[in-house]
Amino acid sequence: MKITRLYTGKDGESHFEEIEVPVEKLQVAEGILLREAPPGNIQDGHPAPRRQYMITLSGQGEIEIGDGTKKRFGPGDIMLADDLTGRGHITRVVGNQPRLYVQIPLKK
Repeated sequence: MKITRLYTGKDGESHFEEIEVPVEKLQVAEGILLREAPPGNIQDGHPAPRRQYMITLSGQGEIEIGDGTKKRFGPGDIMLADDLTGRGHITRVVGNQPRLYVQIPLKK
């Protein structure tokens, strides 16, 4: 299955890449968080606090990286947040619905 990975490059900036994640391979996680963010919510530039999968259940999220590239994530989209250092990214809730999403922190 292809998903989007957000990672820190050698330049200290966040970048997107499409990666292949094996289906039905057990990955060890620390738990699961259900989150809700209201329409218009913005999280200014920040790196990911830990390696974690982000799965949008409803609403729309948008991630902006340092070069201005933006990528939208809607229901069913999966992202691996792996930009643990550097300047980080901006997260926005777009549209008029709250964004309901799941965070799955991965064990180190």
